[in-house]
Amino acid sequence: QIQLVESGGGLVQAGDSLRLSCAASGRTFNIHVMGWFRQAPGKEREFVCGLIWSGGYIYYGDSVKGRFTISRDNAKNTVYLQMNSLKPEDSAVYYCAAGDGDYSVRSRIAYKYWGQGTQVTVSS
Repeated sequence: QIQLVESGGGLVQAGDSLRLSCAASGRTFNIHVMGWFRQAPGKEREFVCGLIWSGGYIYYGDSVKGRFTISRDNAKNTVYLQMNSLKPEDSAVYYCAAGDGDYSVRSRIAYKYWGQGTQVTVSS
């Protein structure tokens, strides 16, 4: 019912910046939360950041506070992830996710719709 498409990943050096985009389509009017997760090889999928669409509440994971910023463009049904001061440990596949239920923005169970993922690799 909701489709998400991420873009903007790539290979960068430590300290560089990168901006990811996630365009939503379908029943976007039902979206309650949108956020970003990441998963490195052999690791669990990790919450990066998320927002409540109506109200603008934003939450960041501890590992990215002060470096990453989530934002949105209502007219384009798009969310962005601005990543600054990238570190090698930020390397992962980054997934955009969305949910239509009233669940915690920090919980994976809140997100029922997922994009295909975009690879971010940070070299040292």
